[in-house]
Amino acid sequence: MRWAGGKRWLLPTIRDLIGDTEIAVYHEPFLGGASIFLGLPQFPKAHVGDTNAELIATFRAIRDHPEELAEAVRRPANDSKTYYKVRESSPDVAVERAARFIYLNHTSFNGIYRVNLAGKYNVPFGDRSSPQIPTLERLRQVSERLKDATLHHRDFATCIGNVGKGHLVFLDPPYTVAHNFNGFVKYNQRLFSFDDQRRLSELIDEVKKKGAYYILTNARHESIAKLFDKGDSVMETSRKNVIGGAGADRGSATEYLFTNLGLPTR
Repeated sequence: MRWAGGKRWLLPTIRDLIGDTEIAVYHEPFLGGASIFLGLPQFPKAHVGDTNAELIATFRAIRDHPEELAEAVRRPANDSKTYYKVRESSPDVAVERAARFIYLNHTSFNGIYRVNLAGKYNVPFGDRSSPQIPTLERLRQVSERLKDATLHHRDFATCIGNVGKGHLVFLDPPYTVAHNFNGFVKYNQRLFSFDDQRRLSELIDEVKKKGAYYILTNARHESIAKLFDKGDSVMETSRKNVIGGAGADRGSATEYLFTNLGLPTR
């Protein structure tokens, strides 16, 4: 999936943070395009989810019907007329709905997922010359990875019911405070308010009480630094993967990363 704000660029840092730490179960309640889940080594068990019902339904279709989906997703042409026809469609069959989602994701403007007040997807045509529609081989690979995962359509906070000692929770919420290179603040505010950030901070407290690990990415902003100051490790990251202590001045650090990996757990 293409996903605005996706963290594929952060994978080397996350792999280094995990190192040889034994992780019993992996959790990712803000799944988005799943670049982190799919880019990390396979864990024995995983719980992944999102509040986007269409997204989760699409991953379920990939898991259960990769062959049918591969055929369906390659039918529509990559042109404006076809794009808007597909955008206006409302398929009833799960595979066709997933094919619509994947096609729009790869041919839309910047891979943004946005709906209007009526809940209708309204991102314009992207006019991309070579969209990377996933092949059958790629869909089969993702299907295999998802077979060891439980997919959830739910609020992020409810993931705590599945978290236990030695688990890892990766958290990448929509950013809702202004910071450099963040162009989605206004839209994200409707999706994830600062009250939600406070709920997220409380979730991390519960994760730590259970003896689990967490990794949180968030906006580089003083309000975020204060809210998530839990005495754990704080780093600054950028798309160049520059990483250092919170006070480091290396390149254009644009985001915070908080984690208790490498620190004692209860």
